[in-house]
Amino acid sequence: MFCWSKPDPESAIAFLSAQQKQPFSYADVGSSRREAPKGYIVDHNRIKLGQGVQVFERAKCAITKWTMFDMPWINLCWPDTQVQLGANVAVVISHLGFWSMNACRIVYVIDEHGSSEKYGFAYGTLPDHGERGEERFTVELNADQTVWYDLYAFSRPSTVARVAYPFTRLLQKRFARDSKAAMHKAVRYTSE
Repeated sequence: MFCWSKPDPESAIAFLSAQQKQPFSYADVGSSRREAPKGYIVDHNRIKLGQGVQVFERAKCAITKWTMFDMPWINLCWPDTQVQLGANVAVVISHLGFWSMNACRIVYVIDEHGSSEKYGFAYGTLPDHGERGEERFTVELNADQTVWYDLYAFSRPSTVARVAYPFTRLLQKRFARDSKAAMHKAVRYTSE
């Protein structure tokens, strides 16, 4: 959904309400657990956040607060949404003088324990999204005590996004860069 000005909360609520019963906009729901299906562009980005259990716990907290979306050109409706299967959010993006609202739903949640630990979730696109696909956001505590933020996505443009595909690819790369920076900043600031 495109808007000439930043959508107000009432518009965002109506937008998300309309998406509540919509199916996913792609067939391969849950595929980000393994590998991307054929025909999709894959983006995989990682950043080391630090060392140790305390850093991992802060990183997990940042995931539950959707901190990876903390950037000036993106608003998440709503950042207090619980990380749970079936939760819907709208990603509101400012670009080229207008705004877009993009609907997503959490596909699965990860909470793995053992010699290494992993926490996070993946969400998939709904019909009112500029892309088709899935994105996974995880933090990991490895056996060597390193803590990593991992961002994995597969996507292909919707009809509208295909028209401006080089620009949409730039936005995807910008999101990955800014998302890693937001997670790094969140873990660093909470440790001081």
